[in-house]
Amino acid sequence: MDWRVFLATFTAVFFAELADKTQLVGIGMAAKTGKPISVWLGSVSAYVIVTIISVIIGAVMAKFIKPEIIRYVGASSFILIGILMLCKVF
Repeated sequence: MDWRVFLATFTAVFFAELADKTQLVGIGMAAKTGKPISVWLGSVSAYVIVTIISVIIGAVMAKFIKPEIIRYVGASSFILIGILMLCKVF
């Protein structure tokens, strides 16, 4: 295992997921149902499946597209979404 890649990925995902809508759903579901273990298991299972799909898509894309292009398209998409969100707010 490449620990540098592991730690970089862990750090990026950890900070990206802080206080996002997924956490709000988890908080709401745990509060509503009173069953935090079931909510946790459901959340973790869903996130594992989403991550598997993401990694497979990334691996396939890397075979056909240079990683730099993927990174620039991803960054541009985030910037565009941010601009669109700002325009909708104002």
